Amino acid sequence: MSDWESDKQPGWGDEPVPPDDKSRTPVSGKRGWFGRKRPALPPESGRDWRLIEKLVMSLQAEQRRSRRWGIFFKVLTFGYLFALLFMIRSPLGDGMAAATLEHTALVEVTGTIAADELASADNLVGALRSAFEAENSRAVVLRINSPGGSPVQAGYVYDEILRLRAEYPDKKLYAVISDIGASGAYYIAAAADEIYANRASLVGSIGVVAGGFGFTGLMDKIGVDRRLYTAGENKAFLDPFSPEREGDVAFWQNVLENTHQQFVNAVKAGRGDRLAESEELFSGLIWSGEQALELGLIDGLGSTSWVARQLVGVEELVDYSRSRSPFQALVDQLGVAVGQGIAGQLLESRLQIR
Repeated sequence: MSDWESDKQPGWGDEPVPPDDKSRTPVSGKRGWFGRKRPALPPESGRDWRLIEKLVMSLQAEQRRSRRWGIFFKVLTFGYLFALLFMIRSPLGDGMAAATLEHTALVEVTGTIAADELASADNLVGALRSAFEAENSRAVVLRINSPGGSPVQAGYVYDEILRLRAEYPDKKLYAVISDIGASGAYYIAAAADEIYANRASLVGSIGVVAGGFGFTGLMDKIGVDRRLYTAGENKAFLDPFSPEREGDVAFWQNVLENTHQQFVNAVKAGRGDRLAESEELFSGLIWSGEQALELGLIDGLGSTSWVARQLVGVEELVDYSRSRSPFQALVDQLGVAVGQGIAGQLLESRLQIR
């Protein structure tokens, strides 16, 4: 502290006062620089220094807050990245690996049945195996809400259901159709012990369809020539940019009818004499739940919970379905693959059960 009337020391540029200068008298009588007495400063000088001191302290406090927030956001960013990496590394998860109490196992068939969809054969077969293998599962309910899809994927699931039923004869598998169980979805349902639906559910569509586009007329109008080079007489089979050939159409129709017959045989093997005698049964038409009951396509009207409560006798449901990871769900919601999906549908001719 200063010995003078001012509580702050003078600046380095202040001139020392001679000892014989009586106009400025020190408080303590101590000497300043070079043995001279320190000058007394005006009151305003102390206030200025206090303001500077407050400003410096506030700047230091602001820096400390900035560092704390910086550390917080860095930790948050690293945590977010680690969470994304974890979700990417585990794209699919079991809905329930096991349950300790007796229950009815549930497996969902939702959406299009295809290799790159959630309702793929790999996902459905894995979930069904887990459901049958669980020691405390009394029975398995296959809840279906699907318009169909690939006959190959549906065939894989159909065959696996038959195998699991033979391996676990004491566990029945019930198929329950909610909004729609058509085409390949009904193909899968036909492998169940019994099928149930709502009175307004859409059931059936036992047929096969394949579609595409022909652009030859448009190419002629805009003056585009098709230049296609192949080795093999039928390598350009059903090329959408070439004129349609009768032999190609006849051959493709034979493929469709053969696939349709596989579908019909699977339904007949699964449903047996429960099917009604009707010429339209395998024509590709779709019926309501009440009509499907009359045709023998289903065994009764009921929901999943009704089947678990009334038929299985265990109302507790445990979901063994495979589900998408949160990361995949977020990507789907953002619609990243919308353009790719539309382009694929326009340019591809995909064989589907309908």
